[in-house]
Amino acid sequence: MDESRRESLPSDTDPLKKYRDKRNFEITKEPQPSGEASSPGQIFIIQKHSSRRLHYDLRLEVDGVLKSFAVPKGPSMNPRDKRLAIQTEDHPLEYASFQGRIPDGEYGAGTVEIWDRGSYVNMSRKDGKDISLAQALEEGHAAFWLEGEKLSGGFALTRTRQGWLLVKMRDEKADSEGDVLERAEPVL
Repeated sequence: MDESRRESLPSDTDPLKKYRDKRNFEITKEPQPSGEASSPGQIFIIQKHSSRRLHYDLRLEVDGVLKSFAVPKGPSMNPRDKRLAIQTEDHPLEYASFQGRIPDGEYGAGTVEIWDRGSYVNMSRKDGKDISLAQALEEGHAAFWLEGEKLSGGFALTRTRQGWLLVKMRDEKADSEGDVLERAEPVL
């Protein structure tokens, strides 16, 4: 989408307005949305973000943006673990390859590393029928299968009164013994 068209859109139809408003692109090296980015399919990324507190940002490509959730304790391969997932502003697709340092004084200041990445398959259903991931998130329960370098298998995001929860599904990829976060090295 060209810049003049984007500026004429009402703010409620621009999914990246909050992202833009929180950043000074003359200072930060975070990617500025171009409207021209694309991906080979449904991608996900998990970025290890050392800001005020270490957390992991789960990002799922949905309708041309990265739907984003901050996961303070990080993802788990143990189905018994329920991880708080705080929904944040949508990010541009360009963010899927971002890692580096966000300068002090800027929103999210700290180090960002690509901890995991890959593709996902939407498994969300309602009343026995497949629904889009966008609809699933809107309705408060999304199910998806990750194929990453560290994470794989089924996961679900469920909205509760306290916020979202990220839970690993019980499948052949589940691991109730190990801690996937011990694999601290970035994938890039």
